[in-house]
Amino acid sequence: MSSRPEAHGVPSPCTSVCRMDEATGWCLGCLRTIDEIIAWSTLDDAGKRVVWRALDERRASGRLTAEPRR
Repeated sequence: MSSRPEAHGVPSPCTSVCRMDEATGWCLGCLRTIDEIIAWSTLDDAGKRVVWRALDERRASGRLTAEPRR
């Protein structure tokens, strides 16, 4: 996870590489969808952890075009 401090304790997966992959619909930097990126600031810790688990699943899927930093 990122080492950036967050108001609620769950760090953002943002890597400041903000480009969307047309094939997957995921950000090439953090692997979030545009909806997840938009919702991030309003999610509670549990919701943010759900997103982090989805990112782990996306990494494991092998559908990546670039390896994101963590």
